[in-house]
Amino acid sequence: MAETRRPRWRWVRAAILPLLLTLLLVAPPVARADDQDRVDYTLTNQSGKDFSGEQLAGSSFAGATGRQANFQGADLHGAILTQAAFPEADFSGADLSDTLMDKVDMSGVDLTGAVLRRAIASGSDFTGATVTDADFTDALIDRVDQRILCRDARGSNPVTGADTRQSLDCR
Repeated sequence: MAETRRPRWRWVRAAILPLLLTLLLVAPPVARADDQDRVDYTLTNQSGKDFSGEQLAGSSFAGATGRQANFQGADLHGAILTQAAFPEADFSGADLSDTLMDKVDMSGVDLTGAVLRRAIASGSDFTGATVTDADFTDALIDRVDQRILCRDARGSNPVTGADTRQSLDCR
């Protein structure tokens, strides 16, 4: 009869396994880079707040109010701004590409040098917005707002190089 042998490394399993389990329980969770900066401002009042230069990619401002808020140079790539109100806010130099901003009050906002590539802004109000050097390439904007924006559109975006009038498909 063959004798069954127990592994010589049994002590390793007995010593290492509890150590690994302890490390897993005590160690802080590792945050994923794509989730680190997402913040939920849904249905909040952010009027007059300063978000200049902040990393807010993927954040939600759905239903929020941000009258005269400062988003100058902020990264809002992929953010949700739907049914929000940002009258007279400063979005100059901000990255608003791939944002969902349908039914948003953007009246009187400053979008100088902003990037709004592939933004969905149907039903939004851009009355009195400043769009010098902004990039609206492939953005979905209502025809009425497009005509309003084209009246004063000029320059080219310093980041993408896109001509503002061409990106708005002005005629």
